[in-house]
Amino acid sequence: MTTAHVTCPLCEATCGLDVTLDANQQVTRVTGDRNDVFSQGYICPKGASLGALHHDPDRLTAPLLKRDGEFVEVSWQEAYDEIDRRLPPILEEHGRDAVAVYAGNPGVHNIALTLYGRVLYKALGTKNFYSATSVDQMPKHYSAGTMFGDPLAIPVPDLDRTRHLLILGANPLVSNGSLMTAPDIRGRLRGIRERGGKIVVVDPRRTRTAAFADEHHAIRPGTDALLLFALVNVLFAENRVQPKRLGEHLNGLDDVRELAQPFTPEAVAPRTGIDAAEIRRMALELATENAVVYGRIGTTTQAFGTVASWLVDVLNVLTGNLDAPGGAMFPLAACQPTGNRRPFAVGRWRSRVRGYPEVVGELPVATLADEIETPGEGQVRALITVSGNPCLSTPNAGRLAAALDNLDFMISVDVYLNETSRRADVILPGPSPLERPHFDLAFYQLSVRNVANWTPATLPSDLPPEWETMLRLTGIVTGQGPEADVEALDDFVAADVARRAKLEVTRDRTGPARLVDLMLRAGPYDVTLADLEAAPHGMDFGPLKPRIPDVLCTASGRIELAPETIVADVPRLREELGKQDDGLLLIGRRHLSSNNSWMHNLAPLVRGGNRCTVLVHPTDATRLGLTDGGLASVTSRAGKLEVPVEVTDEVRPGVVSIPHGWGHDAAGARTRVASANPGVNSNLVADETLLDVPSGTSVLNGIPVEVAPA
Repeated sequence: MTTAHVTCPLCEATCGLDVTLDANQQVTRVTGDRNDVFSQGYICPKGASLGALHHDPDRLTAPLLKRDGEFVEVSWQEAYDEIDRRLPPILEEHGRDAVAVYAGNPGVHNIALTLYGRVLYKALGTKNFYSATSVDQMPKHYSAGTMFGDPLAIPVPDLDRTRHLLILGANPLVSNGSLMTAPDIRGRLRGIRERGGKIVVVDPRRTRTAAFADEHHAIRPGTDALLLFALVNVLFAENRVQPKRLGEHLNGLDDVRELAQPFTPEAVAPRTGIDAAEIRRMALELATENAVVYGRIGTTTQAFGTVASWLVDVLNVLTGNLDAPGGAMFPLAACQPTGNRRPFAVGRWRSRVRGYPEVVGELPVATLADEIETPGEGQVRALITVSGNPCLSTPNAGRLAAALDNLDFMISVDVYLNETSRRADVILPGPSPLERPHFDLAFYQLSVRNVANWTPATLPSDLPPEWETMLRLTGIVTGQGPEADVEALDDFVAADVARRAKLEVTRDRTGPARLVDLMLRAGPYDVTLADLEAAPHGMDFGPLKPRIPDVLCTASGRIELAPETIVADVPRLREELGKQDDGLLLIGRRHLSSNNSWMHNLAPLVRGGNRCTVLVHPTDATRLGLTDGGLASVTSRAGKLEVPVEVTDEVRPGVVSIPHGWGHDAAGARTRVASANPGVNSNLVADETLLDVPSGTSVLNGIPVEVAPA
């Protein structure tokens, strides 16, 4: 038996794992690494399933090529030759925008795809870039970009020192944190209580985190921005605004005061479902030291996602808890982005059909089907998906799935033949997580403590590393063909990173290892990759520290508390005041053993009862004639599905909930465990016309639906 120390790549918590291997290199056990500097032995069901993922017999081990409608295994050379035969002619005849890209969540957990995917996308030169970000956290990037100048400068709760945590639309006991890298959330929340602190949760559902909290407010879906504005209103009305040292770095304080005036607790209470007196008390309790507001997917995937995301940090500023211990702080990752930082800008181009503005280099995935279906110059005729399953994870998924069938050519870089990749002409697989090195480039920039850990590949692989795949595709789209010199391309990429870091390019490493080493050398801690390699349990660089004004890169060099493009959306929010409830609203939910659609083919993670039920409050069930265990039809403008009913007071009246990422019943997919536990695809009823206006993010929480016995 041997034991490898591995950083888990399956969610944002970055837990350290001990992976035990037998003499035949079979994974026999996965446990938490008690010596890991960050997670200290914590493990969740996802991490424990790492061996099951590695040994999954459905995981692809060779390229697949579609011939006469059927997939056949081919050599890598045959796969690249087919891509070279079909993709360049589309680019030549119809232009770069005729090829779209969709990048899925798993790619962010894969250092090869994170670093070398961007090389391919830049070489491709298309404006039609889409990702899971526009069905997830884009409003937070937007608000951070406009307030602080950098869409990646996202403040995170300083969980280990806070004494008052207000959580909106997040369930970290299940998600393990999101846009907040923090293993052992339960232990960290318990620490707040041990310090005499308080945890308050605002969520339409009594989630696991809400049940653990000291206080739960069951808000009406989609009204978080109203509540947050009312909290701002109270702070000004009660003279409790105290930005402290941030005052000298602020623009727009008086503008925020004026914007908040209509949103009194009494004005928002009927719409939010939270009593005005409770709102006033919540605001006054928040106006203390070591307090922090944290909002997540319930606040970002709603009609006012950007305004809500902005107001979260406005509150942290007004209470003096932004960039302060125990408040919301900016991590300082060991690998910081290199090169000149330019102030955030949006709308550099717009989508062809619906005119949505670009944000952080991408367009809303809600309009991808439009771009495929609508003829004319710039029509999308080919698609490259990279570790993504948009046929399950995007709104009006049925429409997008049908649109993909009309493409001239499609490539999927994926380890599974799933609901999306089954529509591809070529599928290019990659190694398992245990067969590739790992470094959490993105999530250490969201960590509640400054740490870093490098995981070398635990096992050898017969598959080429995905960074080579990305460079071979880069060679094809740049006209160098399938025989492009990968080594030369890699040297070119490394030279560019070295130039921006003002370092000499090194030759002793290749691929992601060389790039990470360069970024570490350019980083803030005087550390190299060799140092991380010598520390298999990670390196701890200490608690978060204040970073303002250095972290700011707005044009003014100050915090823009009232960004023009966000302020322009406030009148739309004011129109919500005085509106009446408009029927049932659908929200999503997730489970501890699930991470969107890409973990559902692992037997250890789908044990137990059918998770895909629609939660309905007893009052609504009686009114609608629904029975526990019966079947209900759920209908929206976009579509209809049938789902088993679970009657529970876990959701507030007027709200129903279906988990996200299921619906594994598509013919042609080769995911036996998922197909045996298909569930239903809630995105069949998600409406692709409902978007957060500034960011273009899909509304997945607060979808108007009708529910009836099936």
